[in-house]
Amino acid sequence: MSYGISKPVALTFDAAVTKVTDELKKEGFGVLTTIDVKETLKKKLNVDVERYVILGACNPPFAHEAMQAEPEIGLLLPCNVIVYERDGKVTVSAFDPQVMTKVLTNDAMAPIAGAVRERLVRVIAAM
Repeated sequence: MSYGISKPVALTFDAAVTKVTDELKKEGFGVLTTIDVKETLKKKLNVDVERYVILGACNPPFAHEAMQAEPEIGLLLPCNVIVYERDGKVTVSAFDPQVMTKVLTNDAMAPIAGAVRERLVRVIAAM
């Protein structure tokens, strides 16, 4: 099962992080958290890995709607978007929110997940 919406990009790592953040804003998302995985692994394990960042993106109206329909949805939020380097190439990926509908038994989540997915697809396509 595919669980992400991904695209290799012809941008530098920093430019990709900036652009995906801007594209998320255009779709009503804010970035609540930024986790620099490379830095964290260096500090905690003293290992060197290629650049990798996890952006915790949130669209407040959709988050509110989802929380009203499914109180425990916070276990699956925020929408994670990643930017990473592998062999000098940069990829941007977003979690596909429709995957949530495979683990939830709440039918009210399907249209919410679909609407969020549409926005995230546009974000990744704009990269």
